Amino acid sequence: MSFVLAFLAFCALIVLHELGHFVAAKAVGMRVEKFFLFFPPKLVSVKRGETEYGIGAIPLGGFVRITGMNPDEEIPPEVADRAYYRQPVWKRIVVIGAGPAVNIAIAFIILFFLAFGIQETSDRVAAVQPDTPAAGVLQPGDRIVAVDGKRGDESVLAEQISTHVCAGRQVDGCRAETPATIEVVRNGQVEELSINPVYDAATGRSRVGFAFDTEALDPGPVQAAGVAVDFMWLVTSETVSVISKLYKSEQREELSGVAGSYEVTRQAIDIGPRQAFTLIALISLSLGVINLFPFLPLDGGHIFWSLIEKARGRPVPYAVMERAGLIGFVLILGLFFIGLTNDIGRLTGEGFNLR
Repeated sequence: MSFVLAFLAFCALIVLHELGHFVAAKAVGMRVEKFFLFFPPKLVSVKRGETEYGIGAIPLGGFVRITGMNPDEEIPPEVADRAYYRQPVWKRIVVIGAGPAVNIAIAFIILFFLAFGIQETSDRVAAVQPDTPAAGVLQPGDRIVAVDGKRGDESVLAEQISTHVCAGRQVDGCRAETPATIEVVRNGQVEELSINPVYDAATGRSRVGFAFDTEALDPGPVQAAGVAVDFMWLVTSETVSVISKLYKSEQREELSGVAGSYEVTRQAIDIGPRQAFTLIALISLSLGVINLFPFLPLDGGHIFWSLIEKARGRPVPYAVMERAGLIGFVLILGLFFIGLTNDIGRLTGEGFNLR
């Protein structure tokens, strides 16, 4: 069932992206010839009015065909005034930008509603692992105030604990040479506890063996919107950072393709609806952001050349855009190949480790 749901989720994101182009084109008066899910060859189609709706055989995207997207094509005189390149620049930008805008809006809506059930890490101990340095010292319900006098959130406290290392080479289970002084509030009283962390090879850091508790954030609408925007900005900046540093091998290894995104979505659906919707929002946002990159044939490439036309006051020769489109196509093909190679390596190796 998860395979089917993951496939339907991807189809929905594609359809909604293309629907953005479609609705915007109709709204500004352009003539839409085709609205297709997936790429040719055509499997099935039906014509309603002036538009043909159909499904292609290659499940890697979708497309909307608008009359006159090639400025050199011959256009029947009766529809010439509704052709894409006969429209002012602002209309073209609205139509092209509508697809990514829909994906970004979908991501925001999903994350906005998920924010109402968000949990944040508290400073209280939820559980103590047996047979660890914390066992018998820390207790569930203890409130961690500071470590070695250093205060902060759970990441700061965990980082301070990890500064206590073993003498010599760090091996799994070795005991830190110096103890961490952990200040806690227990039953209303402040206590200082001395615990020697042990090195955990799985995490690559020293730890004492407890987990922080979580509590509901319970945000209002404005705060929920802020949580959604903050997460979207984090994902956007990380996406741009990875793409801009693909010359580094470690960055290339982070890239994933269609197969990887599909498999991770399927695993998220198996885990639970919250994880699945979070991942769908992330994929939708990434789809919107990547499509805004200024390379043809991406949507951002069309917007970029429309802005160039507006700045120079006359159309850009189609031959120039064709050459730019060829370069962009090679770049996109390279990204696709890197992502596919990484996906194959993960699927045949250690997997995606979503859990």
